[in-house]
Amino acid sequence: MSNCWRSRRGTVFSCGFEPGLFSCFGVLLLTTHVLYGEANTNTSVVVQKDAQFDITYLDTVTSENQTIYAFNHTVSKNKTEGVRVSVELLSERPNGPVLFVVRQKQAVLSFQVPLILRGLYQRKYQYTQVGRTLCQPPTLALSEMQFFYVDVSTLSTSGVHYQLRVSRVESFTLQTDKKFTFNATPSQPQFFKYVFPDGEDTVIVKVNSQKNFPCSVMSIQDIQCPVYDLDNNVAFIGMYQTMTKTGAITVQRKDFPSNSFYVVVVVKTEDEACGGPLKFYSLLPDELLDAGNRSKTLDVVVSPAINSNVYIMGVLFCLGIFLSFYILTFLVACIENKRLHRKRAGLLKAADMSPAETGKGLSPASPYEYGSFADNGSTMSSEPVTDSMASAETNDGYMERPLDVVGRCRQESLSSVEEDDYDTLADIDSDKNIVRTKKYLCVSDLARKDKRVLNKKYQIYFWNIATIAVFYALPVIQLVITYQTVVNVTGNQDICYYNFLCAHPLGALSSFNNILSNLGYVMLGLLFLLIVLQRDILHNRALMRNDTPALECGIPKHFGLFYAMGTALMMEGLLSACYHVCPNYTNFQFDTSFMYMIAGLCMLKLYQKRHPDINASAYSAYACLAAVIFFSVLGVVFGKGNTAFWVVFSVIHIVATMLLSTQLYYVGRWRLDSGILRRILYVIYTDCIRQCSGPMYIDRMVLLVMGNIVNWSLAAYGLIKRPNDFASYLLAIAICNLLLYFAFYIIMKLRSGERVLFLALVCILFTAVVWGFALFFFFQGLSTWQKTPAESREHNRDCILLSFFDDHDIWHFLSSIAMFGSFLVLLTMDDDLDTIQREKIYVF
Repeated sequence: MSNCWRSRRGTVFSCGFEPGLFSCFGVLLLTTHVLYGEANTNTSVVVQKDAQFDITYLDTVTSENQTIYAFNHTVSKNKTEGVRVSVELLSERPNGPVLFVVRQKQAVLSFQVPLILRGLYQRKYQYTQVGRTLCQPPTLALSEMQFFYVDVSTLSTSGVHYQLRVSRVESFTLQTDKKFTFNATPSQPQFFKYVFPDGEDTVIVKVNSQKNFPCSVMSIQDIQCPVYDLDNNVAFIGMYQTMTKTGAITVQRKDFPSNSFYVVVVVKTEDEACGGPLKFYSLLPDELLDAGNRSKTLDVVVSPAINSNVYIMGVLFCLGIFLSFYILTFLVACIENKRLHRKRAGLLKAADMSPAETGKGLSPASPYEYGSFADNGSTMSSEPVTDSMASAETNDGYMERPLDVVGRCRQESLSSVEEDDYDTLADIDSDKNIVRTKKYLCVSDLARKDKRVLNKKYQIYFWNIATIAVFYALPVIQLVITYQTVVNVTGNQDICYYNFLCAHPLGALSSFNNILSNLGYVMLGLLFLLIVLQRDILHNRALMRNDTPALECGIPKHFGLFYAMGTALMMEGLLSACYHVCPNYTNFQFDTSFMYMIAGLCMLKLYQKRHPDINASAYSAYACLAAVIFFSVLGVVFGKGNTAFWVVFSVIHIVATMLLSTQLYYVGRWRLDSGILRRILYVIYTDCIRQCSGPMYIDRMVLLVMGNIVNWSLAAYGLIKRPNDFASYLLAIAICNLLLYFAFYIIMKLRSGERVLFLALVCILFTAVVWGFALFFFFQGLSTWQKTPAESREHNRDCILLSFFDDHDIWHFLSSIAMFGSFLVLLTMDDDLDTIQREKIYVF
């Protein structure tokens, strides 16, 4: 049955229709509008029709007639029925749009056809096919009949043909672990309802597609009307993220009081937000563009997330791994202490026995014999080393060295040179210009400064980095808390580059597992500090006892840099955790700043071992590291595709490499002043033109040539390729130089007749293996802020360990262990020299 009313245009009227009564309650005719003094006499006809689901209605609408379609359906409390209104405009180029208004009991939905959606730069796209799902507010009754009306009207004077169809949505309510496939376009978005089952407090909603484009948006919204399901309003409420092939959002029951939510999927009008091309550019501001075919097939599935037991297992696993290193360290310390006690008891027993009982004198390795040897002044003798001195060294005492090496080093270190080499001056041994320019340097030549002065100098490294850590960490923590708050308040999950398939929230944190896995840096950094402290205490006790080996043997012990390294490792863990609160390109420097620090401190420590007097001060070292971090920030902000920046940086890189090479080759005995060019030309003339002579310091030259080749190659690579991830590129430069110097140090150590003790060898092999596995997981690339958030999500992967940790978490575990092992290598690699006189230890 249909009822019609005739009214003047602009008249406000109301009509009610109730099936079964077949009557209309009334029509109210208010007044006739007069425009510019003339009465409007045009009239319009309102036609109301009973309509049914799943039937296509073909009709025409003009400004003279309006049509109302009346539908009814049963709504129950325990089951929600999805209803979808689909409209297609059949007329080409209508004079005006057709307005569709859907009136429900608790909501109103209106849209026009053609639907106009705006893109970037105010470009307009029109769609003649529109499909919208009606919002279904919850009902308190167990079951009730509800009515809704679809009003169709237009101001077009000519008839506009349209097609209307109202249908029920299959699988409107999503089931756990059950995949549902659907299609969506910018004008035909889709949304579905999900109700938390009993016992499930957290679920993960995954939306997948076989193709990247068109770009789409998935949103999680509360059960309320209206539902924001268009490109221009989907970001108004709830949580949302752009996606190409993969999207995932973890949803917690506590965020939705109704224990249910809507999953909304919207296809965007343009692909630029997902890294796609911008195909259309309108020169005319009001020109309507054809969007083309932007249909996308997607799958949605809701799966249970992990429960509290998995969280507990993850925390216990993380603590167990790193506490085991404390236990292992304690056991090794006990075994080593027991071995030293046995050795000391054997030496005391040997000292108490007479020569007739033992058949020989005291072992040359014992500290007692060494003490008398030193007291007799033989360490200051200028006589050449004899065969008897070399043969007196045993495996328990001073390490055996080749005769020619020992003799040469002894002669050089004691300034036993020919008179025609230097003038016979009384202060020849104290003149650093003469000592440091000798062809063969020994540690004693570069360990002449007062030990107390050097200790204070190197302790500054620790106090400076502790101060830097405090002033750096506090604003970082404040900033990342703000980031997380913004994400939680706005719901914009494109701000942070998580691995959304393995991001487990806890409290306000969106990815607790990525933060927890950084605990290893802090715990192992603290453990390293305790190991260094124990060595420092033992060394100070030896100095207080005036033990001759501690005073005159081995590499000079300065622990300030080791303390700084341990602190840097702990800060790396803290700042990496801060970065993973909300990882993105603006705060990536939080994750890398102390990596630069660690690489720089390790190189400084390697150089300090045999150059304690001339190593860089803490102020100059940290100033250089600050410059590195400064360039890192500039590169992240301005370096992407900026040729001028890469040219400037490459020039600075090469010049810095050459200056550092000169500093290392001449052991600091050169000046950068106005006469530098004249001296360079003079050296080239004397050594290359007048006579061709090789370098005086061949070993150093080999290292520096290799270092320049590596750095020039890296500079050329950066200039040609211009990588987007400048921070990682800069870190690669630091690591390559560190590895090159470390390899050179080990090779020269073995070449000089020194050996690597068992503990140090185990640390080297263990660290190398762990670094290999760590780098494997690092290069898995679960996310990347070099791309758009939607493209980054294509790299997301599921958890692989305990259903809690992903590949990047394992990288955190292994890299913290590898860094700890690397520090132990630096700490123990020269333990074999603890009983070797410094006059017999080469500098390289």
